[in-house]
Amino acid sequence: MSTLILGIESSCDDTSAAVIRDGYLLSNVVASQAVHEAYGGVVPELASRAHQQNIVPVVHEALKRAGVTKEELSAVAFTRGPGLMGSLLVGVSFAKGFARSLGIPMVDVNHLNGHVLAHFIQVEGEETDQPEYPFLCLLVSGGNSQIILVRGYNDMEILGQTIDDAAGEAIDKCSKVMGLGYPGGPIIDRLARQGNPKAYSFSKPHIPGLDYSFSGLKTSFLYSLKQWLQEDPQFIAHHKEDLAASLEATVVEILMDKLRKASKQCGIKQVAVAGGVSANNGLRQAFKDHAAKYGWKIFIPKFSYTTDNAAMIAIAGYFKYLDKQFCPMEAPAYSRVSL
Repeated sequence: MSTLILGIESSCDDTSAAVIRDGYLLSNVVASQAVHEAYGGVVPELASRAHQQNIVPVVHEALKRAGVTKEELSAVAFTRGPGLMGSLLVGVSFAKGFARSLGIPMVDVNHLNGHVLAHFIQVEGEETDQPEYPFLCLLVSGGNSQIILVRGYNDMEILGQTIDDAAGEAIDKCSKVMGLGYPGGPIIDRLARQGNPKAYSFSKPHIPGLDYSFSGLKTSFLYSLKQWLQEDPQFIAHHKEDLAASLEATVVEILMDKLRKASKQCGIKQVAVAGGVSANNGLRQAFKDHAAKYGWKIFIPKFSYTTDNAAMIAIAGYFKYLDKQFCPMEAPAYSRVSL
Protein backbone atom coordinates (compact mmCIF):
# COMPACT_ATOMS: atom_id res chain seq x y z
CA MET A 1 0.00 0.00 0.00
CA SER A 2 1.33 3.45 -0.91
CA THR A 3 2.48 5.93 1.71
CA LEU A 4 1.03 9.38 1.02
CA ILE A 5 2.40 12.33 2.99
CA LEU A 6 0.95 15.83 2.98
CA GLY A 7 3.64 18.41 3.82
CA ILE A 8 2.86 21.87 5.21
CA GLU A 9 5.37 24.72 5.42
CA SER A 10 4.61 28.09 7.08
CA SER A 11 7.78 29.10 8.89
CA CYS A 12 8.16 32.58 7.40
CA ASP A 13 6.35 34.35 4.57
CA ASP A 14 5.58 31.54 2.12
CA THR A 15 2.59 29.24 2.58
CA SER A 16 3.26 25.89 0.93
CA ALA A 17 1.72 22.42 0.72
CA ALA A 18 3.03 19.34 -1.07
CA VAL A 19 2.10 15.69 -1.52
CA ILE A 20 4.64 12.87 -1.72
CA ARG A 21 3.89 9.23 -2.53
CA ASP A 22 6.56 6.72 -1.50
CA GLY A 23 9.27 9.39 -1.77
CA TYR A 24 8.10 10.75 -5.13
CA LEU A 25 6.74 14.27 -5.41
CA LEU A 26 3.21 14.60 -6.78
CA SER A 27 2.64 18.31 -6.13
CA ASN A 28 4.30 21.33 -4.54
CA VAL A 29 2.25 24.53 -4.25
CA VAL A 30 3.69 27.79 -2.90
CA ALA A 31 1.84 31.04 -2.20
CA SER A 32 4.27 33.94 -1.76
CA GLN A 33 3.49 37.18 0.06
CA ALA A 34 4.26 40.37 -1.87
CA VAL A 35 2.93 42.55 0.96
CA HIS A 36 6.36 42.67 2.65
CA GLU A 37 8.15 44.35 -0.26
CA ALA A 38 6.95 47.81 0.78
CA TYR A 39 8.56 47.36 4.20
CA GLY A 40 11.93 46.05 3.06
CA GLY A 41 11.56 42.86 5.08
CA VAL A 42 9.08 40.36 6.50
CA VAL A 43 6.52 41.84 8.91
CA PRO A 44 5.58 38.96 11.27
CA GLU A 45 1.99 40.05 11.92
CA LEU A 46 1.26 40.50 8.21
CA ALA A 47 2.88 37.14 7.48
CA SER A 48 0.69 35.24 9.94
CA ARG A 49 -2.47 36.90 8.60
CA ALA A 50 -1.53 35.95 5.04
CA HIS A 51 -0.89 32.34 6.12
CA GLN A 52 -4.41 32.20 7.57
CA GLN A 53 -5.83 33.34 4.23
CA ASN A 54 -3.65 31.05 2.10
CA ILE A 55 -3.35 27.73 3.92
CA VAL A 56 -6.74 26.21 3.07
CA PRO A 57 -6.65 27.00 -0.68
CA VAL A 58 -2.97 25.98 -0.90
CA VAL A 59 -3.62 22.58 0.70
CA HIS A 60 -6.70 22.11 -1.48
CA GLU A 61 -4.66 22.88 -4.62
CA ALA A 62 -1.82 20.54 -3.58
CA LEU A 63 -4.24 17.63 -3.16
CA LYS A 64 -5.97 18.49 -6.45
CA ARG A 65 -2.71 18.60 -8.43
CA ALA A 66 -1.56 15.35 -6.82
CA GLY A 67 -4.82 13.68 -7.83
CA VAL A 68 -5.52 12.34 -4.34
CA THR A 69 -8.18 12.88 -1.71
CA LYS A 70 -7.51 13.80 1.89
CA GLU A 71 -8.92 10.42 2.96
CA GLU A 72 -6.05 8.66 1.16
CA LEU A 73 -3.34 10.42 3.18
CA SER A 74 -1.15 8.38 5.50
CA ALA A 75 0.10 11.29 7.61
CA VAL A 76 0.51 15.06 7.80
CA ALA A 77 4.05 16.43 8.03
CA PHE A 78 4.46 20.04 9.14
CA THR A 79 7.14 22.56 10.01
CA ARG A 80 7.20 22.81 13.80
CA GLY A 81 10.14 25.23 13.85
CA PRO A 82 12.30 27.20 13.77
CA GLY A 83 10.71 30.31 12.29
CA LEU A 84 8.34 33.16 13.06
CA MET A 85 6.08 32.03 15.88
CA GLY A 86 2.89 33.57 14.46
CA SER A 87 3.50 31.98 11.06
CA LEU A 88 4.37 28.60 12.56
CA LEU A 89 1.24 28.56 14.70
CA VAL A 90 -0.96 28.80 11.62
CA GLY A 91 0.63 25.73 10.04
CA VAL A 92 0.88 23.77 13.28
CA SER A 93 -2.74 24.46 14.23
CA PHE A 94 -3.99 23.54 10.77
CA ALA A 95 -1.96 20.30 10.74
CA LYS A 96 -3.33 19.28 14.14
CA GLY A 97 -6.94 19.90 13.17
CA PHE A 98 -6.50 18.27 9.77
CA ALA A 99 -4.80 15.15 11.18
CA ARG A 100 -7.31 14.77 13.99
CA SER A 101 -10.30 15.05 11.64
CA LEU A 102 -8.85 12.28 9.45
CA GLY A 103 -7.57 10.12 12.29
CA ILE A 104 -4.03 9.99 10.87
CA PRO A 105 -0.67 10.64 12.58
CA MET A 106 1.30 13.88 12.52
CA VAL A 107 5.02 14.14 11.81
CA ASP A 108 6.86 17.26 12.95
CA VAL A 109 9.81 18.47 10.87
CA ASN A 110 12.68 20.79 11.71
CA HIS A 111 12.71 23.44 8.98
CA LEU A 112 16.52 23.35 8.62
CA ASN A 113 16.51 19.56 8.49
CA GLY A 114 14.02 19.84 5.65
CA HIS A 115 16.33 22.06 3.61
CA VAL A 116 19.10 19.47 3.87
CA LEU A 117 16.81 16.58 2.92
CA ALA A 118 15.48 18.43 -0.15
CA HIS A 119 18.24 16.57 -2.02
CA PHE A 120 16.25 13.34 -1.61
CA ILE A 121 13.08 14.55 -3.33
CA GLN A 122 12.33 12.37 -6.35
CA VAL A 123 10.09 13.07 -9.33
CA GLU A 124 8.66 10.29 -11.49
CA GLY A 125 10.47 10.10 -14.83
CA GLU A 126 13.41 12.25 -13.69
CA GLU A 127 16.82 10.98 -12.65
CA THR A 128 17.81 12.20 -9.20
CA ASP A 129 21.42 12.06 -8.07
CA GLN A 130 21.18 11.74 -4.29
CA PRO A 131 24.09 12.10 -1.85
CA GLU A 132 25.25 9.09 0.12
CA TYR A 133 25.81 9.26 3.86
CA PRO A 134 27.91 10.78 5.25
CA PHE A 135 28.03 14.05 3.34
CA LEU A 136 28.57 17.73 4.07
CA CYS A 137 25.87 20.30 3.48
CA LEU A 138 26.31 24.06 3.33
CA LEU A 139 22.99 25.47 4.51
CA VAL A 140 22.73 29.16 3.61
CA SER A 141 19.67 31.37 3.84
CA GLY A 142 18.53 34.75 5.11
CA GLY A 143 18.72 33.53 8.70
CA ASN A 144 21.22 30.67 8.68
CA SER A 145 24.75 29.92 7.52
CA GLN A 146 25.82 26.46 8.64
CA ILE A 147 28.13 23.63 7.68
CA ILE A 148 26.41 20.37 8.57
CA LEU A 149 27.80 16.85 8.72
CA VAL A 150 24.95 14.60 7.62
CA ARG A 151 25.29 10.98 8.78
CA GLY A 152 21.63 10.12 8.26
CA TYR A 153 18.24 11.75 7.82
CA ASN A 154 17.96 11.92 11.62
CA ASP A 155 21.67 12.29 12.43
CA MET A 156 23.04 15.76 11.62
CA GLU A 157 25.83 17.66 13.36
CA ILE A 158 26.51 21.37 12.93
CA LEU A 159 30.27 21.76 12.44
CA GLY A 160 30.19 25.53 12.01
CA GLN A 161 27.65 28.33 11.89
CA THR A 162 27.41 32.10 11.85
CA ILE A 163 28.09 33.90 15.11
CA ASP A 164 26.21 37.00 13.94
CA ASP A 165 24.63 37.83 10.57
CA ALA A 166 23.87 35.09 8.08
CA ALA A 167 25.10 35.34 4.49
CA GLY A 168 21.66 36.06 3.07
CA GLU A 169 20.94 38.59 5.80
CA ALA A 170 24.13 40.53 5.03
CA ILE A 171 23.30 40.61 1.31
CA ASP A 172 19.72 41.77 2.00
CA LYS A 173 20.90 44.58 4.28
CA CYS A 174 23.50 45.81 1.81
CA SER A 175 20.93 45.73 -0.97
CA LYS A 176 18.50 47.73 1.16
CA VAL A 177 21.09 50.43 1.88
CA MET A 178 21.82 50.66 -1.83
CA GLY A 179 18.11 51.24 -2.44
CA LEU A 180 17.81 48.19 -4.67
CA GLY A 181 14.71 46.69 -3.08
CA TYR A 182 13.65 43.56 -1.20
CA PRO A 183 14.42 40.71 -1.23
CA GLY A 184 17.98 41.71 -1.99
CA GLY A 185 19.43 38.30 -2.84
CA PRO A 186 17.91 37.88 -6.32
CA ILE A 187 18.58 41.55 -7.16
CA ILE A 188 22.26 41.35 -6.18
CA ASP A 189 22.57 38.06 -8.06
CA ARG A 190 21.13 39.58 -11.25
CA LEU A 191 23.31 42.70 -11.10
CA ALA A 192 26.43 40.69 -10.24
CA ARG A 193 26.28 38.90 -13.59
CA GLN A 194 26.88 42.25 -15.29
CA GLY A 195 29.65 43.51 -12.99
CA ASN A 196 33.32 42.99 -12.17
CA PRO A 197 33.78 40.86 -9.02
CA LYS A 198 37.28 42.30 -8.51
CA ALA A 199 36.26 45.95 -8.78
CA TYR A 200 36.14 46.51 -5.00
CA SER A 201 37.65 44.86 -1.96
CA PHE A 202 35.85 44.40 1.36
CA SER A 203 36.98 43.11 4.74
CA LYS A 204 36.89 39.38 5.37
CA PRO A 205 36.48 37.84 8.84
CA HIS A 206 39.18 35.92 10.69
CA ILE A 207 37.09 33.59 12.82
CA PRO A 208 38.78 30.42 14.15
CA GLY A 209 37.41 26.99 13.38
CA LEU A 210 34.51 26.51 11.00
CA ASP A 211 32.22 29.28 12.26
CA TYR A 212 31.14 32.17 10.05
CA SER A 213 30.78 35.90 10.57
CA PHE A 214 29.29 38.39 8.13
CA SER A 215 28.77 41.46 10.30
CA GLY A 216 32.30 42.73 9.55
CA LEU A 217 31.74 42.41 5.81
CA LYS A 218 28.46 44.29 6.11
CA THR A 219 30.09 47.06 8.14
CA SER A 220 33.01 47.31 5.69
CA PHE A 221 30.63 47.53 2.74
CA LEU A 222 28.48 50.22 4.36
CA TYR A 223 31.48 52.28 5.50
CA SER A 224 33.06 52.18 2.04
CA LEU A 225 29.76 53.04 0.40
CA LYS A 226 29.34 56.06 2.67
CA GLN A 227 32.79 57.35 1.69
CA TRP A 228 32.14 56.88 -2.02
CA LEU A 229 28.76 58.61 -1.83
CA GLN A 230 30.35 61.66 -0.20
CA GLU A 231 32.62 61.97 -3.20
CA ASP A 232 29.92 61.15 -5.77
CA PRO A 233 26.21 61.22 -4.80
CA GLN A 234 25.44 59.17 -7.92
CA PHE A 235 28.01 56.51 -7.11
CA ILE A 236 25.49 53.67 -6.64
CA ALA A 237 23.69 54.43 -9.88
CA HIS A 238 26.99 54.42 -11.79
CA HIS A 239 28.58 51.37 -10.13
CA LYS A 240 25.80 49.14 -8.79
CA GLU A 241 26.76 46.19 -11.02
CA ASP A 242 30.38 46.20 -9.84
CA LEU A 243 29.29 46.70 -6.22
CA ALA A 244 26.92 43.75 -6.46
CA ALA A 245 29.53 41.54 -8.13
CA SER A 246 32.21 42.39 -5.55
CA LEU A 247 29.83 41.86 -2.64
CA GLU A 248 28.63 38.52 -3.99
CA ALA A 249 32.17 37.34 -4.71
CA THR A 250 33.28 38.18 -1.16
CA VAL A 251 30.35 36.32 0.42
CA VAL A 252 30.95 33.28 -1.75
CA GLU A 253 34.68 33.30 -0.95
CA ILE A 254 33.95 33.39 2.79
CA LEU A 255 31.47 30.52 2.51
CA MET A 256 33.68 28.30 0.38
CA ASP A 257 36.84 28.87 2.45
CA LYS A 258 35.30 27.29 5.55
CA LEU A 259 33.60 24.57 3.52
CA ARG A 260 36.96 23.54 2.03
CA LYS A 261 38.39 23.30 5.54
CA ALA A 262 35.47 21.17 6.69
CA SER A 263 35.87 18.83 3.72
CA LYS A 264 39.56 18.41 4.45
CA GLN A 265 39.07 17.87 8.19
CA CYS A 266 36.31 15.29 7.71
CA GLY A 267 37.82 13.62 4.67
CA ILE A 268 34.45 13.94 2.91
CA LYS A 269 34.15 14.95 -0.73
CA GLN A 270 30.40 14.56 -1.11
CA VAL A 271 29.25 18.15 -0.64
CA ALA A 272 25.77 19.62 -0.97
CA VAL A 273 24.32 23.11 -0.72
CA ALA A 274 20.81 24.05 0.45
CA GLY A 275 18.70 27.03 1.50
CA GLY A 276 17.61 30.21 -0.22
CA VAL A 277 21.12 31.46 -0.98
CA SER A 278 21.85 28.20 -2.84
CA ALA A 279 19.92 29.78 -5.73
CA ASN A 280 22.75 32.30 -6.13
CA ASN A 281 24.56 31.78 -9.44
CA GLY A 282 27.95 32.78 -8.05
CA LEU A 283 27.71 30.18 -5.28
CA ARG A 284 26.53 27.50 -7.70
CA GLN A 285 29.47 28.22 -9.99
CA ALA A 286 31.86 28.08 -7.03
CA PHE A 287 30.58 24.59 -6.23
CA LYS A 288 31.21 23.50 -9.81
CA ASP A 289 34.70 25.00 -9.73
CA HIS A 290 35.50 23.21 -6.46
CA ALA A 291 34.22 19.94 -7.88
CA ALA A 292 36.66 20.27 -10.78
CA LYS A 293 39.58 21.42 -8.63
CA TYR A 294 39.20 19.27 -5.51
CA GLY A 295 37.38 16.22 -6.82
CA TRP A 296 34.17 16.91 -4.92
CA LYS A 297 30.94 15.22 -5.87
CA ILE A 298 28.49 18.08 -5.54
CA PHE A 299 24.73 18.26 -5.08
CA ILE A 300 22.91 21.45 -6.04
CA PRO A 301 19.12 21.59 -5.60
CA LYS A 302 16.59 22.68 -8.18
CA PHE A 303 15.70 26.35 -7.87
CA SER A 304 12.18 25.36 -6.74
CA TYR A 305 13.66 23.54 -3.72
CA THR A 306 15.98 26.32 -2.58
CA THR A 307 13.43 28.63 -1.00
CA ASP A 308 10.94 27.58 1.68
CA ASN A 309 8.69 24.87 0.26
CA ALA A 310 6.58 22.00 1.51
CA ALA A 311 8.20 19.37 -0.72
CA MET A 312 11.23 19.31 1.59
CA ILE A 313 8.94 19.05 4.63
CA ALA A 314 7.04 16.17 3.03
CA ILE A 315 10.19 14.17 2.21
CA ALA A 316 11.59 14.69 5.72
CA GLY A 317 8.21 13.64 7.11
CA TYR A 318 8.19 10.58 4.86
CA PHE A 319 11.47 9.31 6.33
CA LYS A 320 10.22 9.87 9.87
CA TYR A 321 6.90 8.20 9.06
CA LEU A 322 8.68 5.05 7.92
CA ASP A 323 10.36 4.89 11.33
CA LYS A 324 7.05 5.67 13.08
CA GLN A 325 8.43 8.88 14.59
CA PHE A 326 5.08 10.53 15.16
CA CYS A 327 4.35 13.83 16.87
CA PRO A 328 1.96 14.09 19.86
CA MET A 329 -1.03 16.39 19.46
CA GLU A 330 0.10 18.62 22.34
CA ALA A 331 3.56 19.37 20.83
CA PRO A 332 4.03 23.18 20.55
CA ALA A 333 5.70 25.19 17.80
CA TYR A 334 9.19 26.53 18.52
CA SER A 335 10.81 29.66 17.13
CA ARG A 336 14.50 28.87 17.62
CA VAL A 337 16.38 25.60 17.93
CA SER A 338 19.43 23.89 16.42
CA LEU A 339 19.39 20.72 14.34
